[in-house]
Amino acid sequence: MTKKTIDDIDVAGKRVLVRVDFNVPLDGDHNITDDARIRAALPTLWQLLEKGASLVLMSHLGRPKGEYRPGLSLEPVAKAIHNHLGTTVQLAPDCIGEETREMARDLSPGNVLLLENLRFHAEEEANDASFAKQLAALGVVYVNDAFGAAHRAHASTEGITHHITESVAGYLMGKELQYLKEALDEPARPFVAILGGAKVGDKIEVIENFLDKVDSLLIGGGMAYTFLKAQGKQIGLSLLDEGAVNTAGQLLAKAATKGVDLQLPTDCVVVQKLESGAEQKVVSTDEIPEDWEGVDIGPKTSSAFAESVSSAGTVVWNGPLGVFEIDDFAHGTNAVAQALEQATWESGAVSIIGGGDTAAAVAKAGAAQRMTHMSTGGGASLECLGGRALPGVDALDDKQ
Repeated sequence: MTKKTIDDIDVAGKRVLVRVDFNVPLDGDHNITDDARIRAALPTLWQLLEKGASLVLMSHLGRPKGEYRPGLSLEPVAKAIHNHLGTTVQLAPDCIGEETREMARDLSPGNVLLLENLRFHAEEEANDASFAKQLAALGVVYVNDAFGAAHRAHASTEGITHHITESVAGYLMGKELQYLKEALDEPARPFVAILGGAKVGDKIEVIENFLDKVDSLLIGGGMAYTFLKAQGKQIGLSLLDEGAVNTAGQLLAKAATKGVDLQLPTDCVVVQKLESGAEQKVVSTDEIPEDWEGVDIGPKTSSAFAESVSSAGTVVWNGPLGVFEIDDFAHGTNAVAQALEQATWESGAVSIIGGGDTAAAVAKAGAAQRMTHMSTGGGASLECLGGRALPGVDALDDKQ
């Protein structure tokens, strides 16, 4: 880390503002269904409390679009933090305002205050300077441990650093950046990247960056059909990123020039209706019927992808390989996830899962526990893998 961390500063007796990413999934009864993001931040919170700080935690939840929405209150998050930390966690009525300021001023070392959802204010995503200044006034030190939001220049991730004396990274932020940096700069080889998801356009920079680094690039998911189209194949009703067909062709040519083993599906599962229980069949990607849609990689492709990860030294995976949310179309993703889990556990491969849908798919496959690193930020990890700087990291104080 070239940025200062909580180990580089003295927080004893100080109010520390901590930007966390507690954007957790909720069910219809407002109960948290997966608290992984809360658990990931605990080492930072424990260390700050151990060093004698009081904590003012701030996070967003969902997309309230600048309006107060009771269903997106952080109240269940406050209860979850209490259960994990074993200390009282107060929930502020808002993230700014006089009552919130008074609650922050009254904190003693060891106390924890959670601000209400930042995105109840449109000024958060607009990176409004006045809003950022009001947030900064709630503490004297700022810690960013929200890797999942670090790729956004928001008031609580970038703007706030202009109004506070010390701005440093938490342990989770450092851990995320370390794994991604080591994977890109010093990978154990063979270095294999797996890319899935829907659109090629979302991953062009990532693919271009990978072509200079990886030994093999495996492409599945909806985006694979755009590459197949670029090869002149008929893809029926499969997902097509029409504006990226020419780019896909250029990337295929570039991979060949650089000697990268770029693997596309050779077979796929197709359906006429995208629903559970729908009639399906496995076809070669040379023979996709015109009125059918590809929804998963086929068994031959699954075996080929699994073989590639089984012999890898490092694997970075971003994007599921099929419509994994429907069990009928999750077989390819599950097969590759299980092969990667085995390679990690038995052969010592370094496996880095790029957050978001990928993490959810790997968890659903029952393979999450043995992966080397499950990222908490899909968008942020994607930006890193594409070689982009993260505003929420750039804004932090540099080490001497």
